[in-house]
Amino acid sequence: MQLHPDMPVDPQADARGWREGFQTGFPTLFGIGAWGMVVGVAMVKSGLTVGQASGMTLIAFAGSAQLASLPLIAAGAPVWVIFLTALVVNLRFVIFSALLGPHFSRLPLWQRFYLGYISGDVSIALFLQRYPTPAPEPGKLAFLKGLMYPNWIAWQVGSLIGIFLGSAVPAEWQLGFAGSLAILCITVPLIINSAALCGVLVAGVTALLAHGLPYKLGLLAAVLAGMLTAMAYEEIIEKRNRRGRIGHG
Repeated sequence: MQLHPDMPVDPQADARGWREGFQTGFPTLFGIGAWGMVVGVAMVKSGLTVGQASGMTLIAFAGSAQLASLPLIAAGAPVWVIFLTALVVNLRFVIFSALLGPHFSRLPLWQRFYLGYISGDVSIALFLQRYPTPAPEPGKLAFLKGLMYPNWIAWQVGSLIGIFLGSAVPAEWQLGFAGSLAILCITVPLIINSAALCGVLVAGVTALLAHGLPYKLGLLAAVLAGMLTAMAYEEIIEKRNRRGRIGHG
């Protein structure tokens, strides 16, 4: 599939791009599989059947949103609360889509749709490191697929193993806390700047203060508060930097 109408198809570039993508993402696959396994165990231990958990991981393919929805499902929260929480947790993919859009805007809608489905945080980050500008290049789409396909397979295999393992582990083992551990493992490496740290702190305080809200709405409030705080903090810093550049100019 061509990324640009004037760019000829280059099978060698596509094969090279796939290999490079796979090699780039390979070191992350074991961690992705382990994370999927933890989420799989957490789903079953939260009360989902093997069939429900398997369907959820295959259809949703969104670890953080799945984990966020589990306590709501267990608490019998309304469907709209569950969907809204998952939507807010996954809002970061709107940003990812905006970053990837210029690279693949000429692809058919169906292809952009399924690439969006199999996309993941790590895959997108690695792709944007390799291709920071949207200029058309041979093998670019193949590189993305070399990242995304193995990532999706690693997650699904790990998650399904966790689901069937969790269903075989006695409830007395209390493995439901695995989801919380997974969230911590994901969150800590992401606190890479002051804006993210500020957002995490506000989200944590909000979660504690709003803990008593019905239907676990405290989680939703914490996510919104953290995101808005991080965005506001970044805007303030950017304005301060612009004034500094103007002052020195």
